[in-house]
Amino acid sequence: AAAPRAISGLIHNYVWGWATEWVFFLIEIAGIFVYYYTFDKVDRKTHLKIGWIFAISSWATMVVIVGILTFMLTPGPWLVTGGFFDGFFNESYWPQLFLRTTGMFAIAGSYAVAVACRCEDEKTRAEVIRLASAAGLVGLGLAAACFFWYRAALPDTARATFDVLLTPGLKRGMAVPVVLMAAYFARLWLRPMAARPWPALLAIGVLFASIFSFERARELIRKPYLMPGYMYSNQIIGGELPAKKVGSETASMNERGILHFAPFVPDGLRDVTDANRLEAGRMVALIECSACHTLSKSGMRPLPQKVGALGFTDDDSLSDFIDSLGSYPYMPPFVGSDAEKKALAAYLLSLTK
Repeated sequence: AAAPRAISGLIHNYVWGWATEWVFFLIEIAGIFVYYYTFDKVDRKTHLKIGWIFAISSWATMVVIVGILTFMLTPGPWLVTGGFFDGFFNESYWPQLFLRTTGMFAIAGSYAVAVACRCEDEKTRAEVIRLASAAGLVGLGLAAACFFWYRAALPDTARATFDVLLTPGLKRGMAVPVVLMAAYFARLWLRPMAARPWPALLAIGVLFASIFSFERARELIRKPYLMPGYMYSNQIIGGELPAKKVGSETASMNERGILHFAPFVPDGLRDVTDANRLEAGRMVALIECSACHTLSKSGMRPLPQKVGALGFTDDDSLSDFIDSLGSYPYMPPFVGSDAEKKALAAYLLSLTK
């Protein structure tokens, strides 16, 4: 797992939430199989009931999992009480739930149009396409409104990062597809017989691309935390949680060194010496930096390129820069002893040579 301590924390807090989600998920999976294999084998009323069971269980799965997803961005009163529902029904829960729900209607509308295009009966085809386009248009409009509701519910740091990610060009790039999709649904509502399969499939692709962009942005704006106010992105617990009898680790790690607390540190590297300075620095980088950066010259946010672009030529200057990391809204502060900080600086500088 990429973040076992975060997963452990989520399981300890939301194991029953996940269990509930899995119950609905299993009903959902069974429901789609039953729905598919009972086509033309049961009466239409029964088949429709099976479809409703599938649809409701799918939405119920989302109702539960959204509580856990939003907790990882806006934990709310949980930071004080440690209570299940205090973290579950947090500030961004309802905006994100309604955003996903309304967006679902836009996707369903596009899919229904694509399927209806194959219908040979023109009356049925026109009726289905008009209903699907209306659902898609309303869903798209409500999703756009819920997006701004969701943005307003974000913490200040997350909103600032979100606005940085949304450059003017990207904002235009997001607005244009929404306007085109709205025009597409409106045209189909007025002229249902003008529908063709390939524009509907293209619309589905655009909507799924939007979901990918949203999920990616949701992950990015959470930084520098895995759980804001509690656990940093490198899995170091930096906040106090008295209700769970959990305290911050940063003070003791700064005093004794993070290498004395981290698991899987090779023998001989827990104490920094002149002989193991670079190896110890590499181990500190693996512990504190590798969640977001690669140590090689390729991959995700490679440290050699990042450090090289800063232009540092000596360990002391880079060490001073490491001290300032916590002032960046998306970077966790350095945690560890002075010897470890200097070892990290020496190792990072060696990557640029």
